[in-house]
Amino acid sequence: MASNNKQTASFIVRFNQSIYEQARKANVQWRGKISHVQDGDAMGFTDMSEAMSFIRDKLTKLTIDATADKSEEEQEGILEKSLDIWNKVKATGPKLLIETLKDPKKQVSQIQDQIQYQIFQVSSKISSKVELDQWRAASKSDFKSIKDQISALNVTVAALTEKIDQIAK
Repeated sequence: MASNNKQTASFIVRFNQSIYEQARKANVQWRGKISHVQDGDAMGFTDMSEAMSFIRDKLTKLTIDATADKSEEEQEGILEKSLDIWNKVKATGPKLLIETLKDPKKQVSQIQDQIQYQIFQVSSKISSKVELDQWRAASKSDFKSIKDQISALNVTVAALTEKIDQIAK
């Protein structure tokens, strides 16, 4: 039987913008702070790759702690699978964030499209593996429908019983 070991990692990322003049030119500098909600660790950053490394380190530790009872080979395999999606985010995240800061409306639309696409991909994989209707729990309307059908069946059986009694006489 497969065990189900769910882990959660939540992060808060805060950005501060500093606009300043240098040599009579306006400049902007972004600084950030990232916090791991579960253990309270936090760090400041000026480069997004620093924040990404912080997240990866936390996810790695979380996965290793969750697989402490596994062999080293199993841990490495699980860690590789666990960090696969993170590697994709790390590759595209900083660029996406910068583009979002430049044109938020455009990026929100693109992010929504990407999320919808990922939901479609995942739901396609899930539905191809398990027919969800087979596992759907009965709803109140299902129970009401069954109750109505049983009531109708009782009426029909009562009518038939009456006819049988008349024929028997």
